[in-house]
Amino acid sequence: MTTQRPWNLRGEYFENCNCDFLCPCLFSPGGPLTAPPTEGYCDVVLAVHIDRGSYGSDVLDGLNGVIVAHAEGPMGAGNWKVALYLDSRASGAQREGLQSILSGAAGGPMGALAPLIGEVLGVKSASISFTKEGRRRSVSIADVMQMGVEGVPSMNPDSEVWAASGHPFNPERLALATGVANSTFADYGMRWDNSGKNGHYAAIEWSA
Repeated sequence: MTTQRPWNLRGEYFENCNCDFLCPCLFSPGGPLTAPPTEGYCDVVLAVHIDRGSYGSDVLDGLNGVIVAHAEGPMGAGNWKVALYLDSRASGAQREGLQSILSGAAGGPMGALAPLIGEVLGVKSASISFTKEGRRRSVSIADVMQMGVEGVPSMNPDSEVWAASGHPFNPERLALATGVANSTFADYGMRWDNSGKNGHYAAIEWSA
């Protein structure tokens, strides 16, 4: 549902795709989203945790959401197949907010990517667990996904490598990461294993 309600959120996000490290979709001499994925297609999970947020008068604090996308070639060519998983703890109004934000209907960072979506496979309510611990981020949905990434250590082994990639989720500070073991997804007739593949994470602060 398209909405004009004001909204904002602060929290965390991470992604894990099937590209080898580093993903040419973001880091390519030809520019972002122009190069073919290393496997010729892209399978990516983007998980979002909201520490504090609101959608109109509805509070979104503590809720989680996951975006799953498949693209047959360069991401910039569009025709993505996308599915959404929304926190089952959300009320009807909160669910409307999460869906509007994560689909891009409400503008913001996902609104910049929404024109690339060719097909929405579905929207499901699910019990979503999002974990942040040191350089690790993970998300799990029973019988659907167990995905996680670990930040690439810098010369200082206690900190990760960060890049100002221009990524719409956090243009100035994006961690480089790789998928942990058993980073898998299975739904909508698709089965992925992104273990050891490219990942990123960042703090997020969105509004529209």
